Amino acid sequence: MKAQEFNSKYRKAKNKVEKLKAFYTHFVVYIVINTVITAVKVMNNMNNGETFKEALYDFATLASWLFWGIAIAIHAFSVFGLPLILGDDWEERKIEKFMEDELNKDQNI
Repeated sequence: MKAQEFNSKYRKAKNKVEKLKAFYTHFVVYIVINTVITAVKVMNNMNNGETFKEALYDFATLASWLFWGIAIAIHAFSVFGLPLILGDDWEERKIEKFMEDELNKDQNI
């Protein structure tokens, strides 16, 4: 294996690991922060006379889980779903195409 090919594969693998790490970090922050938010809102609602069930299933309590969950789903799709649909080498093909377009543009000037 040539050094350039090895470096390219290493960069791809490192990029994938960085994307995974960013997703897992995002997911852990999502769980921790939303757990705290939910606990605080449930306690406040119970102090205002609601039962635990009423306090827990209040839309205002669950809204952050829902909306941030949508963002987590989009992030997960970008990390796990897009490579399945577009292929693992999609980024490399796009970079090569853009470089060719730039070279052609520069030659036409």
